[in-house]
Amino acid sequence: MATNKRLRGVSVALPFYTYNNASPLTGKKASDSDHTHRWTIAVKGFDTDLSFCIKKVVFRLHDTYPNPARTIEQPPFEVHETGWGEFEVAIKIYFQPVANEKSVQVYHHLRLHPYQDDPSGGPWQKDKPVVSFCYDELVFNEPTEAFYQVLVDNRIVDTSGGLPSKKYTGKDVNVPPFSLQLEQEELAKLDQAQREINEQIIALRQRKEILDSEKARAS
Repeated sequence: MATNKRLRGVSVALPFYTYNNASPLTGKKASDSDHTHRWTIAVKGFDTDLSFCIKKVVFRLHDTYPNPARTIEQPPFEVHETGWGEFEVAIKIYFQPVANEKSVQVYHHLRLHPYQDDPSGGPWQKDKPVVSFCYDELVFNEPTEAFYQVLVDNRIVDTSGGLPSKKYTGKDVNVPPFSLQLEQEELAKLDQAQREINEQIIALRQRKEILDSEKARAS
């Protein structure tokens, strides 16, 4: 019989991802307020219903939203809203009692606008949804025997009835390639950051040249 005894030396990682999509509001909906987009943010598993281990998820939205702490206690673990600006969402994940694990917090930057043109090379279509993924893992170090059995029953680990002989990570789970789109988005963000840094360096150099020139004239 499974107990609350901890399994020493055992570590199990459950892959999941945070996700948001956003689409421009159109027609009357767009004119009723200053909100420009309809969006969804979610915590999802890879072909896995995470409710076997997740009890609830609390999404902390921007303080300008009514009731910014949105608690979702059953799947799908997601929030639907409208708004006009991007911001960082704090996501706190609480586990089922059988897990006997502390809650964990992750973050997801809510994206409403594309970082670059369409991957096909053309401009981003105005009504095309923007999608943002962020891969992560829930890591359970030395889980209890009871929770470990739950993980086995839900095919997170496959031990053929025995205890694991190694650390299980996302590589042991059927996770799809994650993804060319995400890689392009991250590269685009790095390129944009580099351009902004270069522009700041040029501006500082120009400012220094002006100050040096003014100092020389004054002396």
